[in-house]
This record gives sequence, C-alpha cells and structure tokens, in this order.
Amino acid sequence: MTLKEKVSKKLESLREYVGYLRGYQAFALDDLKKDPTLRGAVERYLHLSAECVIDIAEIMISELSLRKPEEYKESIDILGEAGIIPDEFAYYFSPVAGFRNILVHEYAKIDLEEVYRHLQKDLGDFETFSRHIIDYLTKVS
Repeated sequence: MTLKEKVSKKLESLREYVGYLRGYQAFALDDLKKDPTLRGAVERYLHLSAECVIDIAEIMISELSLRKPEEYKESIDILGEAGIIPDEFAYYFSPVAGFRNILVHEYAKIDLEEVYRHLQKDLGDFETFSRHIIDYLTKVS
C-alpha cells in the first residue's frame, strides 16, 4: 500500500468524524452538560479526530524516514519542520495531541467548557490539516 493510500484512509475517517461533530455544533453548552450521551459522542468524535491526525503524522514520519517524535505533539511539529504542513500551522495545531491525551487518560477531569470550545471553534483546524496533507500528497505524486 502506498503512502497516499494509507493516508487517504485516515483522511476519510477524519472527514467522517468531523462531519458528525459539525452536526453537534447546533447544541448549546447546557445540552452538553445535561446529556451524557451527547457529551460522550462529542468527546469520542473529538478523540477519534485527534487520533486520525496523529496516525497520519506517524504514517508520514515512518514512510518518509523523518525523525522520530518523543511524544504525540511532536509528530505534528515534525510535519511542519519537513514542509509537509506550514510550520506556523503545525505549531498552532499541535496542542490537539495534548487535548487527545486529556480525553483518553484524564477523562475524570475533562472540562466541558473546553470540549464545547473545541467543538465550536476548532473543527476547521482538522479540515485545514487535511487540506495541507492532500496538497502535499498531490504535489509529490
């Protein structure tokens, strides 16, 4: 399987998860606080979206023989250093890996206002990341 094929599968999943999240943007913060099913769905799709980003970064790092990251956040930074995504976007977007860690490991401490902020304001960043990856893959194909 080529790099483009491997990454394309992850990009498709990312698009799907962000699409689900877009559907939840109509809800208010109070809805998220009161409805555990809604909260669980939003948290899970944010988590899966972040996982896709990290997976894409790790696939590209491995396939292109880039330096190995010591932590997830660094994998996004490495894509910026390599010119795969703009360096300034990598710096701005890499904290998504830290938010992923909170969702996965510190779920008892999740701040619903932060979850809601990510839902309302940050979905476009996943789409921007996808566009940068697609642009890179198109350029090198």
